[in-house]
Amino acid sequence: MLVAVFAFLAIIGGFKFFQIKAAIAQGSSYQPPPESVTTSIATPEEWDITFKAIGSVAAVNGVTVSADLPGVVSEIDFDSGHTVNKGDVLVRLDTKQEQAQLASAIAQRELARVDLNRQKGMLEKQIVPQATYDTAAATFKSADAAVEQIRATIDRKTIRAPFSGVLGIRQINLGQYLAGGAPMVSLQSVRPVYVNFTVPQQEIGLLTRGGDVRLDTGDVGKITASDSVVDEATRNLRVQATFDNRSGKLRPGMFVDAQLVRGGKTIAITLPVSAISYAPFGDSVFVVEDVKDPKSGKTYRGVRQQFVKLGGSRGDQVAVLTGLKAGEEIVTSGVFKLRPGAAVIVNNSVQPGNNPKPNPENS
Repeated sequence: MLVAVFAFLAIIGGFKFFQIKAAIAQGSSYQPPPESVTTSIATPEEWDITFKAIGSVAAVNGVTVSADLPGVVSEIDFDSGHTVNKGDVLVRLDTKQEQAQLASAIAQRELARVDLNRQKGMLEKQIVPQATYDTAAATFKSADAAVEQIRATIDRKTIRAPFSGVLGIRQINLGQYLAGGAPMVSLQSVRPVYVNFTVPQQEIGLLTRGGDVRLDTGDVGKITASDSVVDEATRNLRVQATFDNRSGKLRPGMFVDAQLVRGGKTIAITLPVSAISYAPFGDSVFVVEDVKDPKSGKTYRGVRQQFVKLGGSRGDQVAVLTGLKAGEEIVTSGVFKLRPGAAVIVNNSVQPGNNPKPNPENS
């Protein structure tokens, strides 16, 4: 019985051994199906030498107009979103109390004036001493200053535009009581505007005052200022460009892509952005070529990973400065599913965007 049991186990073990060996052999000979990709031929082109930066739009002058003194809103002389000129009246606060105080102060000043003239005549006749005249003169000056102080208070309750610009949305209503410093409306000067961005310290030598700066909105401006120190935390320099903004498209607070034109041109191979495989250890592309299978010795259509150095970008395109040769076939879509040596099938019936000046829908 023991011999029969051992024989049975040997037969079962041998069967499983050969079964597993066959599965391993089949797995080692398995070839994954080729991946479908699109390609384009590497072609050198002229490329403007530019540097790309991220900027934000800021107004040349921008404030939130607020009440200088507390009071009740008696008149609103502006409409939300309209353009105003410097000195235009925006809001008037109630000044009935100040007007009454002004009338009283004017009366006191006139009385002090009459008394001063009287004392002056009596001093000329040597009826009163000099000290009495000096007291009357000081009283008149004090009364005159009180009148000017009340007039200044009335004038401060008339809020005017400190500069020409575009108003925001009104934040007050008629009859509303405003505390000192309460916001009324935003006022921004948007023609021209500033665009602020930062540049790495290694690019500072390429900056020139008056150099051109292009935005993704199509606006072109000039570099007008740069900071005097480099930020120690980021090692970047803050730069400011000025744009005339005649179209009014640029508004304070907007995010924009800025390109600094360094001047001159270079030769680069342009590829769609989708062709680049970005990675922390280096950017790369996949080159389609004939690959020899090390096991079977057969040749098939596969890919080779090639690390490249990238330049700037424009629209859907990115510039490859080094790493590629003219005429090489480059994978332009589907790079995320590839590995070195993977088999591919080229299907160029639908190509990814490769327009230097795209106009996307709803942009």
